[in-house]
Amino acid sequence: MQPRQGIIEIFSTFVQFDADEFNTWVSDAKLRRSIKNCLEQSPSQKSEDFWVLYWYKIWQIQSSHLAAAHISAYLQEVCYWVARKMALNFKNQSSVADFFQIAISRVQKILKRFNPEYSKNLKAYAEFAFEGAIKDSLRLNQEIDICSDCALLHKISRKRLVNSLTNAGLNSQIIDSYVLAWECFKEIYTSDSKTTRKLAKPDSATWQVITDLYNRQRLSQLSSATFAATPENLEKWLSASAKATRDFLFPKLISIDAPSPGQESGSLVDTIPNDLQSSLITEIAAQEEAAIRQQQQAELNQVLTNALAGLDTQSQKLLHLYYSQKLTQQQIAQQLDIKQYTVSRRLMSIKRSLLLTLSNWRLNTLHISPSAVVLEAMSQGLEEWLKIYYSHEN
Repeated sequence: MQPRQGIIEIFSTFVQFDADEFNTWVSDAKLRRSIKNCLEQSPSQKSEDFWVLYWYKIWQIQSSHLAAAHISAYLQEVCYWVARKMALNFKNQSSVADFFQIAISRVQKILKRFNPEYSKNLKAYAEFAFEGAIKDSLRLNQEIDICSDCALLHKISRKRLVNSLTNAGLNSQIIDSYVLAWECFKEIYTSDSKTTRKLAKPDSATWQVITDLYNRQRLSQLSSATFAATPENLEKWLSASAKATRDFLFPKLISIDAPSPGQESGSLVDTIPNDLQSSLITEIAAQEEAAIRQQQQAELNQVLTNALAGLDTQSQKLLHLYYSQKLTQQQIAQQLDIKQYTVSRRLMSIKRSLLLTLSNWRLNTLHISPSAVVLEAMSQGLEEWLKIYYSHEN
């Protein structure tokens, strides 16, 4: 596989297979136009980390199909290599292309679970998620031979059923009713069943027994607002539960080339307001700058802390008395049995040494030689830092 070069290619091209092998990169015109427009608005932003966070923010705000498509393009390489590895590990199960489609269809779920506050490395997170998705699919295919709705409901776990119903957009009250109906169904109809591959629907008498059990248990397990069910209700609810489970476990792939819902033409690019794009670019740039400043501040704190630790015992005691105990120079002189001017000179010498350390760090890290004005500001900043540092000792 030839690696992609440049932001435009990374966020607008997709893997094309030929006989289960990588063939070439195929460019999507809409995505190419979209990322090109963004780069024209912010030509200085050339980091792929910046742009993946940018599209993640848009997806987070709008659940944008366009943003998800850009991120899907971004994750093509990592998805391909995961699919290839899994195809080698699980031979005769599925092809590389099949595993690739299983994994890449999970992009929306990956975006829902990814949290950039914990880690900004979406590729590393996606690699783990892609592998898990393929393994889940293999396990489900082995465990569930879906021949009928009843067979599926017999094999599904409670957790997967709840997740499926939640994914279908049902509210908590309806989910509770559906889950209780499923539990009654399993208890009456499938608990002793040995052959579930072609499990047929219950007969009318069995539906009535399941319904009677549901109506008894709903009084203690559901809210008082729920109504008594009929066999027809139970059959309808379980059918809806099976459908929701199928949709959740085996989602349908949606083409990124599809027009916006309800429209025969037009571009997904047009669904994102220009002012939102501009504001997000500004926001993400500000976040990156804030992160850099925070990192530099942490480094500076460590440099000054190390410098304090390297001082001799008498200098450390002097700083403690002055900043932590908040004694005057005269009180320190009396306590240490030295002259007041000696205290003043030693404090100035210590701070001059710390200021030199601070200045050298600025020169080596930021490559900026401090001017007289900057040195004065650094001296004031050092004084504030010392006050804050020693205030934590109290």
